Amino acid sequence: MGIKGLNKLISDNASLAIRQSEMKNFFGRKVAIDASMSLYQFLIAVRQQDGGQLTNENGDTTSHLMGMFYRTLRMVDNGIKPLYVFDGKPPVMKGGELAKRLERRETAEKAIAELKETGTVEEISKFERRTVRVTKEQNEDAKKLLKLMGIPYVEAPCEAEAQCAALAKAGKVYAAASEDMDTLCYKTPFLLRHLTFSEARKMPISEISYDKIIEGLELTHAQFIDLCILMGCDYCDTIRGVGPVTAYKLIKEHETLENIVQAIERDPKSKYQVPENWPYKEARLLFLEPEVADPDTLDIKWQEPDIEGLVEYLVKDNGFAEDRIRAGAERLKKQTKTATQGRLDGFFKVLPKTPEQLAAAKRKNTKATDDKKKTKKAKFGKK
Repeated sequence: MGIKGLNKLISDNASLAIRQSEMKNFFGRKVAIDASMSLYQFLIAVRQQDGGQLTNENGDTTSHLMGMFYRTLRMVDNGIKPLYVFDGKPPVMKGGELAKRLERRETAEKAIAELKETGTVEEISKFERRTVRVTKEQNEDAKKLLKLMGIPYVEAPCEAEAQCAALAKAGKVYAAASEDMDTLCYKTPFLLRHLTFSEARKMPISEISYDKIIEGLELTHAQFIDLCILMGCDYCDTIRGVGPVTAYKLIKEHETLENIVQAIERDPKSKYQVPENWPYKEARLLFLEPEVADPDTLDIKWQEPDIEGLVEYLVKDNGFAEDRIRAGAERLKKQTKTATQGRLDGFFKVLPKTPEQLAAAKRKNTKATDDKKKTKKAKFGKK
């Protein structure tokens, strides 16, 4: 699920933190990718004309394999070195969110059964997408494919987003790539969104800078985590009626969730009610001290693809077109042999900003936010 409304809050209050880019702009970058999130996208997006998922002769789903092969190939063609990270066991506290997802899936399945008699293909397809989940078998399929492609992957002990962030913080990769905004709570230097979207979506890649978020919102890391919990995360419910704007105001005014809780409980006229036994402290700890593997102990290597192995797996076992798979494998092989050109910014040490530079950046961010508000007011204001 991620953090409710965080992207818009950042856009409105720390606009310099988000930059729209094309894939080619990340040439020479290593990127840790949330594999489970990517597979979910592939299962949703890669479909037949009737809306159903792609399958092989045995009826096994192959949408995830097609998405993984071609989108990974697209990244490699653009000079990106992808590293996929798979989820481990979910935190105990995430059980409530997983239960909600199961309930939504069961509701969608009931709707599909009812629509099969009278519904249109579009209506049935809409609900079918809500029932999609990534199975253990599909995760194993993806790992086998990546190994044959020569693309490294990591199995996280817990949350994939946390492991991606740990790899980025350790300098093993440039950024973490996921659609979940809660990746920022693990302090990844950069978050890339829409990296594994299809070409057809025409979505630019959003590059989000953690440091610029903190600078623009004028918060500490602990306050940023408290803000995200208050806005709504996977680990616990939030305070009913508190949306993103109110959450930000409360954090700016009271600084911590403890102070916010105390202020609400002391005020008999408060319109907010703190959930009973609200486990925000435990949620905070999961963000501050996530269970991750030490990046220095991980064996991460990009290797040449096993072309005949890919043909055996994708063509003979799963019915893919042999000419396309061989052509794609040759592209992988070519990119593996080609020495990656060093990026210019890799030759220079990034110096910390001076107080004057920080003040100038703050003024620039404030001006950008004010200009955006004026434009919106002029566009939608009364004539």
